[in-house]
Amino acid sequence: MKKEIRTEKAPGAIGPYSQAVEAGGMIYTSGMIPIDPETGELVTGSVEQQAKQAISNLKNLLEAAGSSMDKVVKTVVFISDMEDFAKINKVYGEYFAQPYPARSCVQVARLPKDVAIEIEAIAEK
Repeated sequence: MKKEIRTEKAPGAIGPYSQAVEAGGMIYTSGMIPIDPETGELVTGSVEQQAKQAISNLKNLLEAAGSSMDKVVKTVVFISDMEDFAKINKVYGEYFAQPYPARSCVQVARLPKDVAIEIEAIAEK
């Protein structure tokens, strides 16, 4: 049985999907992009600022689901430019501690709203 997870502290779904779903004791999030949930505005600053906002949105969503960053077992990070990998990796390291989650990081041709980063996660409840 799956349960929808919603919070005002992360960007709302803009299509037929959930912010996150709980199933089998696990939390599966949708991709979080750098939208400020308080204003609904896109964070368009540096790649580091965008990464901080996207990962903060992920953190808020996980907490709303009764989980946390420490319980993340897998992330997928989509970036628009692999040249930004080191900058994004530095910000990522500020939010996750050892043992780090498994991770995939891929450059994609384009992300929603032309952002620099999108991140999704799978976490224990």
